[in-house]
Amino acid sequence: MSESDDDRAVWAELFGLEAPPSEEDQAPRRRGLLGRLRENLSRPRQTISPQLAGIFAPRLITEDVWDELEEALIVADCGVDASLALVEELREQAGEGRITNGTELAGALAAAVGRQMAPDPPRIPLTASPTVILVVGVNGSGKTTSVGKLAHRLSELGQKVVIGAADTFRAAAIDQLAVWADRSGAQLVRQAPGADPGAVAFDAVSSAKARGADVVLVDTAGRLQTQRNLMEELRKVAAVVGKADPGAPHETLLVLDSTTGQNGLSQARLFGEAVPLTGVVLTKLDGTAKGGIAVAISRELGTPIKLAGVGEKLEDLRPFDARVYAQAIFSAPE
Repeated sequence: MSESDDDRAVWAELFGLEAPPSEEDQAPRRRGLLGRLRENLSRPRQTISPQLAGIFAPRLITEDVWDELEEALIVADCGVDASLALVEELREQAGEGRITNGTELAGALAAAVGRQMAPDPPRIPLTASPTVILVVGVNGSGKTTSVGKLAHRLSELGQKVVIGAADTFRAAAIDQLAVWADRSGAQLVRQAPGADPGAVAFDAVSSAKARGADVVLVDTAGRLQTQRNLMEELRKVAAVVGKADPGAPHETLLVLDSTTGQNGLSQARLFGEAVPLTGVVLTKLDGTAKGGIAVAISRELGTPIKLAGVGEKLEDLRPFDARVYAQAIFSAPE
């Protein structure tokens, strides 16, 4: 299977358009993803590698090793709860004789992180007709770009897509979506800047139903999680979407900039209070992010990370694979 075919298959599985392969068939794909992801995540790896290098040395495990590992995980933005839970799990394995030295600890840590983050592969099932996906987040998180890339991927898989440009506060966001809609063949539903965002969202869903579209992507205005009036408006947009199509939105994805670190947890909690979140799109992982924030989000919020952005190019938005991610970030430095 070529890289492009493999990429297409990964997206098809995310959307439930293709049956997931067996564990044996997934192994070669994961190796390919791991190589590419390590290149994309070189900066986060460089942040944590010095701390892990000494811990993963081929030496016997002492009490100091556990203290060093706990500190390294917290520094990497894994969060206190997740770090303590990981160290406790690994201690138990060591007590059972399954981990005896730093080299074995490296593999065990990557495996434990992968299990803790996502016991099951993430899915964005396209079971409703149309499936309405509401995309929320703060300004500058990469929200509008993520909507455009999603539209492109869905169109590549033969899905008929409608984009609702409900970020009516920024004319630039509407123009940006117009470019993506043109590239992907999606229909763009827009109104003049400053129009009622709920009206745009309602029109987008209504148009999708009339045209027999498969998916509606609604881009909402970026807002700080502390702006109560804007968060209330977000609730109204979600409610209006539900009036246009009972049961919608079927997915509400929060786009988080991974470089914000622990502040991302505050964003996620407050957005989750405004609208029920079904997943997270974690962007800018190739930047100054420490890498562990993905672990903290999964542990403390219980909201699955469904997509990860590791660059600006189209192929740099990918379905999230927790095991591959854990190996790329927390495996032994090369």
